[in-house]
Amino acid sequence: MTVLAPPPPAPPLIRQAGERPPARPGLALAGAALCVLAAVLLGFAANLTLVGHLQHARDQRTQYAELRKELAEGTAPVGQRTYDGKPLAPGAPVALLRIPALGTKEVVGEGTTSGILMKGPGHRRDTPLPGQAGTVVIMGRQWAYGSPFLKIGDLPVGSRIEFTTGQGRSVYEVTGIRRAGDELPAPLTSGQGRLTLITATGGPYTPNGVLRVDARLVTAVQPNPPRLLQTGWITPAEEALGTDGDAWLAVFLWSQALLAAALLTVWTYRAWGHWQTWICAVPVLLSLGLAVSSALTRLLPNVL
Repeated sequence: MTVLAPPPPAPPLIRQAGERPPARPGLALAGAALCVLAAVLLGFAANLTLVGHLQHARDQRTQYAELRKELAEGTAPVGQRTYDGKPLAPGAPVALLRIPALGTKEVVGEGTTSGILMKGPGHRRDTPLPGQAGTVVIMGRQWAYGSPFLKIGDLPVGSRIEFTTGQGRSVYEVTGIRRAGDELPAPLTSGQGRLTLITATGGPYTPNGVLRVDARLVTAVQPNPPRLLQTGWITPAEEALGTDGDAWLAVFLWSQALLAAALLTVWTYRAWGHWQTWICAVPVLLSLGLAVSSALTRLLPNVL
């Protein structure tokens, strides 16, 4: 009786040089997700630190040049409308702020949303401009984007705060610093002016309250043009510690672009080559990560 021997084992598959391993969709999606996460986290950290400070410095130079030109031409805003009757655009420069005791020199923009305060201090739209009668409110960030109001809590009573607007120069003297629960200042009488600087309190990038610096106007009161926006007629995003809900659309669109770029990166990594892919993909991923994180930052408290 003949016994058949078992067939010899199949030889192991030898992958040819340069041959790509078989595609695994699960690993590709995981790689894309890791690319997205890394880009967003790096961009978020950069936006709140180095990149944010550089962006603030660039925006301040641009706004200073614009305000200086308008002051020279006599077209700087003195109310809620421009010289030709149009409503002030959000973020438009309205004043130059100086705090000699702190060495602070900042251009103040119109509005107090998170996006506007990335450029520098902002003027609350429902209050008078600096130098006019009434209570002027200026908000600024404590830590992020240049941290212009980081040290205002150290201002001693009597410190001078100076503004230059389309109506000239006005000076305020600090009268006190307030936190939650502190006594409110006395109401103003007719023809008096007050300034309130607002920022966050708490540790680095962890705001837990609001700090207010009050100052009285010591120079002549400037005329108040008619105001269409009355006190309190602002959105919650413009209040102290407010967040900008309109940023969600930008977050969604930039996230889609980042995800598409990450998927393309994973595909080109397999089809093109390792070094070629990373050389081309890293700048794109980082740029899109910065864009996503910049939109996300607008969802954080505006005086952070």
